[in-house]
Amino acid sequence: MSSRASATLAGLALAVLVAGCADSADRVSLVNAPQPPASPPQPSSTVLLPRPSPMMSSGPVRHPFPMATSLADPMATGTPLPATGRPRFFVSARTPLVHFPEGSKSGVFTPVPPAVHNAETGAFVANISLPPGIASSWHLVAAARDNRTFAIAGWTGPKTEIRFFLVRLGDDGRPGKPVAVTQTDPDDLSAIYDLALSADGTRLAYSTPLIGGGAKISVLDVATGRRRDWKTLTHSMVTGLSWAPDGRSLACVLGGRALALLDLARLGTGPDSAASRIVKSSMDARPIESVAHTPDGGALIYASGHTVERVPVTGGPAQVLARPELPRDASLSLRFSVDGTGEHLLYVHGWRAYRVGLADGAAGSVPITVGERPSEGNSPRAAW
Repeated sequence: MSSRASATLAGLALAVLVAGCADSADRVSLVNAPQPPASPPQPSSTVLLPRPSPMMSSGPVRHPFPMATSLADPMATGTPLPATGRPRFFVSARTPLVHFPEGSKSGVFTPVPPAVHNAETGAFVANISLPPGIASSWHLVAAARDNRTFAIAGWTGPKTEIRFFLVRLGDDGRPGKPVAVTQTDPDDLSAIYDLALSADGTRLAYSTPLIGGGAKISVLDVATGRRRDWKTLTHSMVTGLSWAPDGRSLACVLGGRALALLDLARLGTGPDSAASRIVKSSMDARPIESVAHTPDGGALIYASGHTVERVPVTGGPAQVLARPELPRDASLSLRFSVDGTGEHLLYVHGWRAYRVGLADGAAGSVPITVGERPSEGNSPRAAW
């Protein structure tokens, strides 16, 4: 499947992994994965059961669980983790590999770990260990501004959902012990658009679709597992998230066409009553996928297609920062990570890490090397 044809679908890997396993007699096998305790047989499935598309489903908007309100204060106003200068590392995350033996409808899945890389060369530094109950990385990773603290999505096995965990790197890039984030409120995590870690490392924001239309934004306290949800019925996709440096608001990309700010300090009593405003709307054919705050919180960095721009959070004219040249088969949108200094942008295509200097527009790329199954499966996603 061409990445160009599926550029703005943040849940792409779900469709890829389940495409060959729709038959009710399909089976899933795991290679080199820890085996869970014996349990009663369950209907066979792939990694995750596909949900009806939020944009295609008929009937009322619904969610299988109540909207969470257990987190009284969703703001992240602790002391920000300090930026450490030019990023020295990035973390990559990819989905489990899937293989269908010839003549078989049984999918064989090989779990793969997330990995740490040298930011200058792309060289493999170390695998990141997975918490108990998580068998493989998933394709979502977010970084705090210190280039040492990361939030990662993990795959827990067939017919189960995504879980989150945190890891901190040492000054040599070696990862410490992963810490699982255990939620107190149930949630449907079979499809996730994006996630973002707050500047102080205490809150994790993520976005998910709602069946029947609309999307949900959640803020999760990584220490207590409590969560606060908001929903939008106007937009079916929220494909980008970014915490303001002061932790009082979230920037998001609505439907690939608008940048918005969600004010966490001005909350209503209902899950859809948080104060939000549009910073920039676009009717351009070029979609927007990612967004990041500048270090002072005064502007948003985004990409209209492949053109990286900056716009004040108060609105106004956009300033072009860079026009990186991507390969012809690249996605129509640009999914990126900006480091804590706000000066360096990272994106991945075709197992290469592309780095763009936002001060001068200088760009370069390095190959991404991993310790297990190099260059197999879809390209990873990465953050620094």
